[in-house]
Amino acid sequence: MDTIEFWFDFGSNYSYLSMMRIRGLAAAAGVRMVPRPFLLGPIFKAQGWETSPFVLQEAKGRYVWRDMERQCAKYGLRWRRPSVFPRNGLLAARVALQGEGTAWEFAFCEQVMLANFADDRDIGDEAVIGAILAGLGVDGGAVIEAARSAACKAALRARSAAAQARGIFGAPTFFAGDEMFWGNDRLEDALLEQALRHR
Repeated sequence: MDTIEFWFDFGSNYSYLSMMRIRGLAAAAGVRMVPRPFLLGPIFKAQGWETSPFVLQEAKGRYVWRDMERQCAKYGLRWRRPSVFPRNGLLAARVALQGEGTAWEFAFCEQVMLANFADDRDIGDEAVIGAILAGLGVDGGAVIEAARSAACKAALRARSAAAQARGIFGAPTFFAGDEMFWGNDRLEDALLEQALRHR
């Protein structure tokens, strides 16, 4: 099956839109989707930003929150503006790395996004992440312990460095082969590109 890579940050609001749509769209297109959680923070810092440009630029921030209302209404997604933005997705990303290749991998990612952008819950809170894992029938204590290991921390640093090396500057980003597509509004284009490559 053809494959696209889905690079996302759990604190990224536009990644939420893609996360909640990509599984069904990829299946309909006959394309396998590979989740690639990473951290945008180091990339922003390399650009001289200490936080999201949506926070740094007040006018852009106002636009984005209204845009999220429109987009969620269009896609039929639940939405609640987070009371803290961007939220710390470090623990969630490390747990997601522990889940790669498991049956719960993508469901966990979806539930974390819903916790952040639909329920306004703190996804940096170990209790919140543990409850999500428990709801999926996963031993949250064991997974979180593994996520706190030096090996997992190094793996996430390597993943985020790989994102920078690929030229990623925002999230979500999709790769169809070496062709990069940035933004939720390019998800369908990325799927089409990959599907057309192997017809």
